[in-house]
Amino acid sequence: MATKSALETQLAVVAGFEDPRADLEQYPTPPELAAHVVHVADLNGDVEGRLVVDLGTGTGMLALGAALRGPARVVGVDVDRAALLTAVANRRRVGTRTPIDWIQADATRAPLCPDAPTTVLMNPPFGAQRGNEHADRAFLDTAASIADVSYSVHNGGSQEFVESFAADRGGEVTHAFRATLALERQFDFHESDSEEIDAEVYRIEWAGDGGD
Repeated sequence: MATKSALETQLAVVAGFEDPRADLEQYPTPPELAAHVVHVADLNGDVEGRLVVDLGTGTGMLALGAALRGPARVVGVDVDRAALLTAVANRRRVGTRTPIDWIQADATRAPLCPDAPTTVLMNPPFGAQRGNEHADRAFLDTAASIADVSYSVHNGGSQEFVESFAADRGGEVTHAFRATLALERQFDFHESDSEEIDAEVYRIEWAGDGGD
């Protein structure tokens, strides 16, 4: 297995959003965070040989990270066609030959019904924009319906919510770790050129309809 630092280096070529949309909270997932999430998932046996789905894939960072670790197939779902076109280009930059399907659709209503062991990786919107509160709930709902395990990035202080949400759907948080999102200024309402946001990553085992 390649090291986490090697994976981070491979993902450093992934381009971000050309014209990010604030309403979709389109912030790029940093390569160091993506490498960490994928590496942990791989160590837990949740990538190799499995179907990996990236909900709200954006320009493909998590999907491509997973593709470099030997899954059977990767699916990236996003509502934004422009972001998916960048993801296609990013696949060429990364150079993976793993089968990847890019699907333009609402990730909270993903048109998927997996019949194989499935892992979801996602960095969903935190729900920071007015009218988009609790956006991560819908992403977790989708993960519960299609996967038997998921890894998701959430705003700092989300542990009680995530654990309660998972339990209500027959799931269980098995791993949790802190992370930092280093974000560059990209919207007019940003007050500084860069900002570090406290985040948390959760591994959840679901007991729902995920493929087995």
